[in-house]
Amino acid sequence: MSENKAFHVAVVGATGAVGSQMLKTLEDRKFPISKLTVLSSARSAGKKITFNGEEYTVQEAKPESFEGVDIALFSAGGSVSKALAPEAVKRGAVVVDNTSAFRMDKNTPLVVPEVNKDELRNHNGIIANPNCSTIQMVVALNPVYREFGLSKVIVSTYQAVSGAGASAIEELNIQTKALLNGEEIEPKILPVKSQEKHYQIAFNAIPQIDVFEENGFTFEEMKMINETKKIMSLPDLKVAATCVRLPVAVGHSESVYFEIDKEGVSAEDIKEVLKGAPGITLQDDPSRQIYPMPADCVGKPDVFVGRIRKDLHEEKGFHMWVVSDNLLKGAALNSVQIAESLIELGIVK
Repeated sequence: MSENKAFHVAVVGATGAVGSQMLKTLEDRKFPISKLTVLSSARSAGKKITFNGEEYTVQEAKPESFEGVDIALFSAGGSVSKALAPEAVKRGAVVVDNTSAFRMDKNTPLVVPEVNKDELRNHNGIIANPNCSTIQMVVALNPVYREFGLSKVIVSTYQAVSGAGASAIEELNIQTKALLNGEEIEPKILPVKSQEKHYQIAFNAIPQIDVFEENGFTFEEMKMINETKKIMSLPDLKVAATCVRLPVAVGHSESVYFEIDKEGVSAEDIKEVLKGAPGITLQDDPSRQIYPMPADCVGKPDVFVGRIRKDLHEEKGFHMWVVSDNLLKGAALNSVQIAESLIELGIVK
């Protein structure tokens, strides 16, 4: 990264769960900022936030907010991104968007720096940050694909409530306390706030994340399927997903079954490839009960992989367990890494 240059950075959705984490990540990684603009909806405008020891007043995000901005990090919902990201680009900013608004747009790169950083060169002003559950899976699958090929992926996710926002964490806490005290609860948020029915998340598992599509898969599941193919540039890869919400605050877990192309590969070979891969921490020693868990990954930047084993029936099939902090690598950190890569590749000057 360029040492002697600093950039005017805007964060849109600065008061939300991911926006706050973006600001913390920019601070922790000493991102070269000459000026910071913090933006949100009219509802949150006027709030104060502290960044690098200085106090900032959150402003309402408007088209003119992006005058002079070099890099804009968006995490304020798809409708905001659709309305304001093109306005930011018009004014000369490069947008890193953390919503699903542009992910499947054929002219918008969908980037995980460990996997497809070079796609950033093909941007038209907007770069999409993938879905949190997709990010951790492709970080784990990419080294395997590069070494052994890849033909099929079946994933079941065990996703934290923070993926549905700060209000979902609050609902989990309220419900847990109420049920432990023998009190009635009235679910209002999960699985999908805008839908008619809501279910208890405390002491429960809900096999629905986002709305159902006509094919029986949810929008979240289809995001994982389509985004994986796009990020890995494997349009013919067979991918299936089942996404489940668990009563965990932060940290998504995934059981991933995958089939490779090469014959004669062992679980040890897979471990060896993952051991040195960027952004991955291997935690895999069943004899000592060492494997990744969400409680241990919170606040850590890596994707944690363990429980790697060969399938009992399929010669080229393997299983692994993948865990990551969904607010960090799954959102804020990946966005900031994209911004760092833009500078490193000389795309933003």
